[in-house]
Amino acid sequence: MASAADRVKNRARTSVWLDQRAPSRTRRADQPAGLDREKITAATVRLLDAEGLAKFSMRRLAAELDVTAMSLYWYVETKDDLLELALDSVYSEIAPPREEGHWHDRLRELATTYRELLVRHIWVSPLAGHFLNIGPDSMLFSYAVQDVIRATGLPLRRQTGALSAVFQFVYGFGTIEGHFVQRSAEAGLSQDEFFQQAMGTIRSQPQFSRMVASSQDLMDARGGDTVEEMRERDFTFALDLLIAGIEAMRDR
Repeated sequence: MASAADRVKNRARTSVWLDQRAPSRTRRADQPAGLDREKITAATVRLLDAEGLAKFSMRRLAAELDVTAMSLYWYVETKDDLLELALDSVYSEIAPPREEGHWHDRLRELATTYRELLVRHIWVSPLAGHFLNIGPDSMLFSYAVQDVIRATGLPLRRQTGALSAVFQFVYGFGTIEGHFVQRSAEAGLSQDEFFQQAMGTIRSQPQFSRMVASSQDLMDARGGDTVEEMRERDFTFALDLLIAGIEAMRDR
């Protein structure tokens, strides 16, 4: 096990997946029985889902597992290592796309499941932007995305741009959606109630009256009786636009 001083000095290490040292598997007398890296990672995911990234700490995790904080360091060197393990583990929730079928459908499936992941685990988006995303489950998702983009027929030099257009859109959409869902829940309101309350507040402010008036026809034309329906229409159409754009660029 590395000392606390060693862990501080080792800040340059870029990823837990590039650490060639295997975690300790030999239980010592002062280590709790039944504790392993997989159990610690699963508890980390549960805690992040329940309390969020800002409140997460090794001490809080140790309390959740009913162990000492130092016992966790037999399996990970730093909190960042543990966060990186948790991040990769949730990518396993994305089912691999069908190998057969049109690339349109396969792309929609991957985009939809990635969006759902970002909403279900709101802490994923900041961590995905922070770490290298080179764990085994993350890489399987990357390979699946690359396979679908290859199937579009775009020239190789254009494929990374298409990948970015689709999945950075989904990343942004899912992140914003996840925050809205979370804020609604924290306010003790449904998404529709939270939306109506927010819109009511905006409409009551004179400085926003021009903006509200100019955008009313756009909101009316959006369609959908609920926030979720409106959001689903937007996501589906935006994805259709991206697919149409890929086809148009391929055919040029």
